[in-house]
Amino acid sequence: MALLSLRGLVAGYGGITAIKGIDIDVDEGEIVTLIGSNGAGKSTTLRAISGLVRPRSGTVAFDGAAIDRLPVHEIVKAGISQVPEGRGIFHRLTVYENLQLGAFQRSDAGVASDYERVFALFPRLRERARQTAGTLSGGEQQMLSMGRALMARPRLLLLDEPSMGLSPILVDAIFATIRQIREQGATILLVEQNALMALEVADRAYVIESGLITLKGAGAELAKDDSVRRAYLGEA
Repeated sequence: MALLSLRGLVAGYGGITAIKGIDIDVDEGEIVTLIGSNGAGKSTTLRAISGLVRPRSGTVAFDGAAIDRLPVHEIVKAGISQVPEGRGIFHRLTVYENLQLGAFQRSDAGVASDYERVFALFPRLRERARQTAGTLSGGEQQMLSMGRALMARPRLLLLDEPSMGLSPILVDAIFATIRQIREQGATILLVEQNALMALEVADRAYVIESGLITLKGAGAELAKDDSVRRAYLGEA
């Protein structure tokens, strides 16, 4: 049984239907990526999983239980955290206060060790712990957004465009960290415009076009697919 299973999922905004009946599975321990052009429905898919957009029809199941009608905080409590596109940090709070908010629903004894885990993954955040988050660089803000999500100790981490606006060196660092997070036991569903990097890191991948899944397979296999290479890897 998949850790996350979407069946016939339809969702959108107002009169716009952004996703039109998609099926996606993510197995425990996997990195699965969802690639597609702008407006294809990638971010809407993540938002429907995390409860920020309510499905119009279809189901979202996590660890065998339906979650598509749960409030957002209950979905987080169930074990799903999202790193939103654009980072979504609290600019007026410190780095440490942002991380605290990531753990706001937790009362277990492991919170302190998870601060250390985040600081080990992102040493720059330890150096900036008392700094106001809005004064961080773009790369540091992305690290903070990922670290805050990890403070909920998720079983499934939803990453929405983690490389957006970053320099090539920082993109490499972020993807190296994604691999580390998976090695530490998290399952990851990744939405990413940098299709080459996404397919390199992913166990499996789905291609979404105009709200529909058009291709799926192993990441390495899709990276060799001629239509994918033409559409998303810039090859003629």
